[in-house]
Amino acid sequence: MRISLLAGSAVSVLILAGCSSTSDEQPARVFATPDGPGLAAAVTEDGLVGHLEELEAIAAAHDGNRAAGTAGYDASVDYVLSQLESAGFDVTTPEFEFETFEAQTQTLSLAGTEVPVFALSYSPTTSAEGITARVVGTPADEDGCEAADYQGLDLSGAVAVVPRGVCSFGVKQSVAADLGAAAAIIVNNEAGPLDSGTLGDPETGRIPTGGVSQEDGPAVLAAPEVTLTLVTATDKTKSRNIIAQTTTGSTENVVVAGAHLDSVPEGPGINDNGTGTAAVLETALQMGSAPEVTNAVRFAFWGAEENGLVGSTKYVENLSDDEKQNIALYLNFDMIGSHNAGYLAYDGDDSDQVGEPAGPAGSDAIERTFVERLGDEGIAVDGTDFDGRSDYGPFIEVGIPAGGVFSGADENKTAAQAEKWGGTADQAFDENYHTDQDTLANVDRDALAKNGAAVAYGIGVYAQSVEGPNGVPVGAEREAARAEG
Repeated sequence: MRISLLAGSAVSVLILAGCSSTSDEQPARVFATPDGPGLAAAVTEDGLVGHLEELEAIAAAHDGNRAAGTAGYDASVDYVLSQLESAGFDVTTPEFEFETFEAQTQTLSLAGTEVPVFALSYSPTTSAEGITARVVGTPADEDGCEAADYQGLDLSGAVAVVPRGVCSFGVKQSVAADLGAAAAIIVNNEAGPLDSGTLGDPETGRIPTGGVSQEDGPAVLAAPEVTLTLVTATDKTKSRNIIAQTTTGSTENVVVAGAHLDSVPEGPGINDNGTGTAAVLETALQMGSAPEVTNAVRFAFWGAEENGLVGSTKYVENLSDDEKQNIALYLNFDMIGSHNAGYLAYDGDDSDQVGEPAGPAGSDAIERTFVERLGDEGIAVDGTDFDGRSDYGPFIEVGIPAGGVFSGADENKTAAQAEKWGGTADQAFDENYHTDQDTLANVDRDALAKNGAAVAYGIGVYAQSVEGPNGVPVGAEREAARAEG
């Protein structure tokens, strides 16, 4: 039985009592105002951890990972699919093609001394003998993001050595390639190896590109000549997204909530991004397929995010203009239980003045929704840049406002953040990022619980209303905002 007690609040939050069900019989749902036990309260730590245990078991049974294009990913799809179908959702799993990347040889020699190097995804291959060439580094304080950074330097046939940061790896190697470089080496801008990263896609990759640690950077720059060998292979394969939408609510103001389901090949991906997956899935199960909501909610689980946001990009590309216009906003959840957790919300208004500009109109309001929710829990939230590293990217590219919460990846927690949230200063938010140690044992369960409740809260708020003080553009205002974008 469903009871509606929503009158009197423009942003009433959906309230759901009961727990997720794996049977065909639906548990009873109760709706109430935000002041009562709500959807946020229904999404519990136990419910979230239950999903993470299942995903970890799947990885353990499939070579330790759930990467797109593998049996581990397919088993992850089967698990999420079965959960959603048991809750009454009509689920689709649209298929798409993408490229897999494998590095078979990765070596860097400085006059006979070997230095660890890691091929960035979609790096073109060298020959088996590698590339032997002189080194040209960017001048101090230059980031290699534009040709002017190399003014007066000759990169013809050289190995360009570039610091990490400011722009994407793909841009850095493209700039070097335009200036005639034969290969590029990216030096990490923090302690430790640069052992993951992507050029974006095979078309972007123009010259062999590898990453080295911050510690090895000076030796590489000082070497008159290096031999870089990156024997790589890129192949086409297929993967799937998972899409499930409520049968109730307006389809002219659809709320899309998404998380990527795949891991990297190096590990099980329980924080990245089992945690986001668990939060979106548990919210869907608690909400049910036919809730009394104002706006339809579309739950999305993306494939091949780790291969360059492929699943979400293909999805947005295949939407018609009307379908894009009918999406009111996109909520993205990627890593919400990092080991040295932060409490971050996407900087929709660019108030931090870091990196990329503000998101599309309405992104500032989405940020406020999460900041206020966590603030009510006594948590002061910092902003995090729309840096293009997760699945909101394709949505904001077409003018759809976006936001979400995030607990941090490979960036270091500052002393001020450690004082505010606890944890360890000058250490990565998640030191297990993209490794085989990204396991349930290394998930911060307190952060998982708080952020998981915030995920449910945000989805519930916008399911009831996309207008009001923390609303997003609707109707003609939406058309005008997206036309300007």
